[in-house]
Amino acid sequence: MEMTTFIPYAVFAAVMLGIWAIVSAFSKSDSRVAERLEELKEGKKRRADGDSIKESGVSNAFKKAAPALSRVVQPKTDLEQNNLKVKLANAGFSSPNAPTLYLAIKVACLALGIFLGGGLGFLTMGLSTDAMLVLIGCGGLGLFLPGVFLTLLAYSRKQKIFLSLPDALDLLVVCVEAGLGLDAAMRRVAEELGDASPEICTEFNHCNKQLQLGRNRREVLHDLGIRTGVDDVKALAAILIQADKFGSSIAQALRVQSDSMRVKRSQLAEEKAAATAVKMIFPLVLFIFPGIFVVLVGPAAIMMIRELLTQ
Repeated sequence: MEMTTFIPYAVFAAVMLGIWAIVSAFSKSDSRVAERLEELKEGKKRRADGDSIKESGVSNAFKKAAPALSRVVQPKTDLEQNNLKVKLANAGFSSPNAPTLYLAIKVACLALGIFLGGGLGFLTMGLSTDAMLVLIGCGGLGLFLPGVFLTLLAYSRKQKIFLSLPDALDLLVVCVEAGLGLDAAMRRVAEELGDASPEICTEFNHCNKQLQLGRNRREVLHDLGIRTGVDDVKALAAILIQADKFGSSIAQALRVQSDSMRVKRSQLAEEKAAATAVKMIFPLVLFIFPGIFVVLVGPAAIMMIRELLTQ
């Protein structure tokens, strides 16, 4: 047999051995002193009901390797870094370590795509141009898949916040008009709608925590609109900032915004209802009309064929 036959197998074995060595190097068990230092550095308790919660070796290794992996695709400018943080926040990932983990996941998916594509291409096609194209295609797919999933998560979260915002705003108006302050009203709304609308309630809780830490209310409300990425929430934050700046009634501002959102919601429903007739054309033409055509014209066609055959 030729030497080129064994090259794909050797490449596959070398890549597997390298991955195993990296995972083994990062997943070594830490001493108790190192674990305690890690707990003090992160400021989080890793105990539940008196028992220590230990992460798996792969998860712990990935978290340790994340900073090194993320440097490969780290944004160069502050604008790109801010845009990445906004995208992650829109998808619900507001942790300070979210950009590092996301970039590390992209690099890991790139490496996994290259590994799988290279293994599949070299084992089935050998050392050829087609195998290299498969390797490059799988690598590019692995690099862009995390971005696609992030976009889908952000879109789904925005839709949920948009649909749940009118109910939350109505309840917020009731709480404010009943005499509660804005902070207490948001806390009350988060408690009442926690099960039905967890996304908007999570944002309200985040705002309450920032206000309790002494942060300026205008900055908190501005970050609320940026973090959600929903235009209606941005408009609500702008109205509340304006009311707080000029000292006007917050209850009246919320009432106006609630009425505006209610009108917008009804107009959106009317728009979807008006578009229903156009959308029904395609299933009618593709699925219903052929069946009706067969039922109506079928018997006549059969009779014509019989007459032609008998002549």
